[in-house]
Amino acid sequence: MSFHAGVKGQAQQDLLAGYLDGLGLVERLHRLLLDVIKDEFERLNILDINAVQALMLFNIGDNEVTAGELKSRGYYQGSNVSYNLKKLVEIGYMHHERCVIDRRSVRVRLTARGREVRAIVANLFARHAESLTEQQVMDLQRLEELNHTLKRLERFWTDQIRYIY
Repeated sequence: MSFHAGVKGQAQQDLLAGYLDGLGLVERLHRLLLDVIKDEFERLNILDINAVQALMLFNIGDNEVTAGELKSRGYYQGSNVSYNLKKLVEIGYMHHERCVIDRRSVRVRLTARGREVRAIVANLFARHAESLTEQQVMDLQRLEELNHTLKRLERFWTDQIRYIY
């Protein structure tokens, strides 16, 4: 009995260690993504926006959205979405307009300058995707498996939040 309990205890410890490693990787990967974007913009001598703002422009794309929609997507946890949107409008990367129906709501979309930044980030990501296979880091099948696993983890975490309330 104690042997079985010890094995189960070890398996639980191993599972926890693996989970904690995964959590650390997710955090580090997000920070590294921002560093990669920052380095690309520094290389191009585009210094008036930061990596979070460039990623926002990339994710907004051709859509017209509200700050609330950006927050609800959850892409920008740990950053001040309203501040970043205000800055992007001030420096000419985004256009904003009050919603006709709800004057409290502001809708934003990219300007031509914002679309240029979006294209820079899109080109960076395209180069990376190509390099993944060229450098034999990951092929399409492994990338699909990774994305499938991450989506399952996302769904698990979403379910955990829902069950709290």
